[in-house]
Amino acid sequence: MSATLQSARPTTTVRLTRRGRLAVLLLALVVLLAAGLLLAQASMADGEDTPDPTRVVVVAPGETLWGLAQETVAATGEGDAASVVTDIQELNDLDSGVLQAGQELRVPLG
Repeated sequence: MSATLQSARPTTTVRLTRRGRLAVLLLALVVLLAAGLLLAQASMADGEDTPDPTRVVVVAPGETLWGLAQETVAATGEGDAASVVTDIQELNDLDSGVLQAGQELRVPLG
């Protein structure tokens, strides 16, 4: 009687070969890569945060940040010198207002 019970049970066990396991792993990696690319593409900037145009200025002996800022304000007719000084410091990662002759600085155009 036990022999008939065993033969009545279906024997449908799924076994993956080495090639099958490799195929499943590669499929999972492709899915993860595609999801990563989609998320990265969605997080990329859409062009709204484009940097302001700048020009490079070589510091002459005796020049100051305030003087460069006043020249920029006079050339563009916009803003005030104090905000331009702050912009120049942020653009160039300056810790202080001390400049060296020959130093290259990025200065906003407008």
